[in-house]
Amino acid sequence: MEKVLVGMSGGVDSSVSAYLLKNQGYDVEGLSFVLYQEERLRNSLPCRAPQSDCASQALQDASKAASHIGIPHTIIDIRKVFLEKVIHPFINAYMKGSTPNPCILCNRFIKFPFLLQEADKRGAAYIATGHYATIEKVRSPKSKAQSPKYKIQNLLKKGIDTKKDQSYVLYVLTQEELKRLILPLGSYRKDDVKKLASEMGLSAAKRTESQEICFIKDQNYASFIERFHSTKGKPGPIVHISGRVLGTHKGIYSYTIGQRKGLGISSPEPLYVVRIDNAANTIHVGSQESAKNKEFSVIDVNWIVPPPSETFRASVKVRSMMKDKPATVSLVKHKNQKSARVVFDKPQWAPAPGQSAVFYDDDVVIGGGVIIYRDAE
Repeated sequence: MEKVLVGMSGGVDSSVSAYLLKNQGYDVEGLSFVLYQEERLRNSLPCRAPQSDCASQALQDASKAASHIGIPHTIIDIRKVFLEKVIHPFINAYMKGSTPNPCILCNRFIKFPFLLQEADKRGAAYIATGHYATIEKVRSPKSKAQSPKYKIQNLLKKGIDTKKDQSYVLYVLTQEELKRLILPLGSYRKDDVKKLASEMGLSAAKRTESQEICFIKDQNYASFIERFHSTKGKPGPIVHISGRVLGTHKGIYSYTIGQRKGLGISSPEPLYVVRIDNAANTIHVGSQESAKNKEFSVIDVNWIVPPPSETFRASVKVRSMMKDKPATVSLVKHKNQKSARVVFDKPQWAPAPGQSAVFYDDDVVIGGGVIIYRDAE
């Protein structure tokens, strides 16, 4: 019986994933991470049990789900590295006018590396999560005529539930991680998973699904940054793209490309943030059309599939909840980093520096990188 270590967050998806794997005959163990606590707990002692002061409701739910399923479950405290690899980069990016994706940072530096590390300690051959995506193992061809399109071992593909697909946040995975990763929910739809959780009697089935970042419960990024740093932003001008000064912003970390609400300015037409100039401490606003962008560069690119050529066609997604759209991707050099240039067929809504652009060939993830606006050639 092969052992699999399942990352359990306390939610429906990871709980059902553990249940499905157990039913498939795996030796399943659940693992949860203490990632972050509010300031009053930041310097508390390491967690020793789900009932300790630093155990959140989600961790307690994960422990209850594991008990209900009948699998062992442990919790490890990795707050220190989470602060270093996720929260600090998150705050620094916002302070510079970028819009980071902390879930991608977490997947790259925390969740999957630590799952593999703990799997090795426990003698587990595999790891698993509740992401809605699929992994396809490419079989060796029996003849040259059957040569597969992709000459790699593991393909990352979209899940069948197009509304829930999470392949976007997994583009940072490596072949070694994909080789040992199982994604049980890739062939399920969210409604079916929720129904299954309800039939199982899991308490998580009654929880309202959250789209929030795990360490910002109220989705107020600016307030979080101010609490964390005990500082206020430096005010500066809000300028229309025509050159007119319309008002004063309260710190560039309070704004993101495409933002409309909360600008604190009046105008006969809806205005959106179209550019954030960190050097000049200036927020530029304009019409909805001016917030669209047809081309940009990406840096820190991770290729799951080797790029087919120096320039190739792909569909590209620039936000997790947006659809991927046709574009041309060209490999470029930028300060010795793996970089690329993306040119969409048509301008797309508000690609934001700091977010990721992910390249697809139909439902196969080719790779992706972090959006920038400066010339990367």
